[in-house]
Amino acid sequence: MNQPAQQQQPPGVEADLRPRADHGETSYRGSGKLQDKATIITGGDSGIGRAVAIAFAREGADVLISYLNEHEDAQETARLVEEAGRRAVLMPGDLAEPAHCRAIVERAVAEFGRIDVLVNNAAFQMSHDSIEEIPDAEWDYTFAVNITAMFHTCKAAVKHMAPGSSIINTTSVNSDNPKPTLLAYATTKGAIANFTGGLAQLLAEKGIRVNSVAPGPIWTPLIPATMPPDQVESFGQQVPMKRPGQPAEVAPVYVLLASNQASYISGARIAVTGGTPIL
Repeated sequence: MNQPAQQQQPPGVEADLRPRADHGETSYRGSGKLQDKATIITGGDSGIGRAVAIAFAREGADVLISYLNEHEDAQETARLVEEAGRRAVLMPGDLAEPAHCRAIVERAVAEFGRIDVLVNNAAFQMSHDSIEEIPDAEWDYTFAVNITAMFHTCKAAVKHMAPGSSIINTTSVNSDNPKPTLLAYATTKGAIANFTGGLAQLLAEKGIRVNSVAPGPIWTPLIPATMPPDQVESFGQQVPMKRPGQPAEVAPVYVLLASNQASYISGARIAVTGGTPIL
């Protein structure tokens, strides 16, 4: 896939992405792996989050979709979840606010009665050529959304999760090989990898598994919304497969980690990088 140079305003929307991304709308086929599971997906309106929501619903799960303010994208994701015969609950708001993180969990419990799977996927990034260009407030906001929110959602959710439940955090290939122009984002992704490994050990005695997925370059609205047009045009060409991945190519890993088939997988970081290894 080749994509033209393009730019969007953050956080970006699916309708303006050229070419459109593949979230598995026509290709994903479920087989009951997550039947009747109650799930939360942050950043579930678009990109990887939408693909995971579609896959989860077609595997039999109900989904709370947490998102910032991209209402049209969120409503389309909800439509796809409901088309699969499952419940979709929309929860807009800013994960940089700890109270909102807790509210997401409380809403899911009110709607579903419990939490079986928590997917911490939402992220913020901006590109800068030097550390001097990074505003202090932007650095703090990146950490608040990308890693601190995970602490608050996990802390609130654990008491509603039974043995066999699963937490899945989205890290990045940047956790292993940080891109210098994404300094704040890459630093949070390294923190997520460590947070996941530590939390997996902490929650093992409760029977709750914690893993992370490390995508490489995936074609989502975040890319033209946060990168210069020339970098958007060449996005993904640096990996061995010479192309960006589609959200639909990432979602099956989340399904595995959410399912009972992954009962002995915890503390893992799974690469979906188009051939770039992570250590």
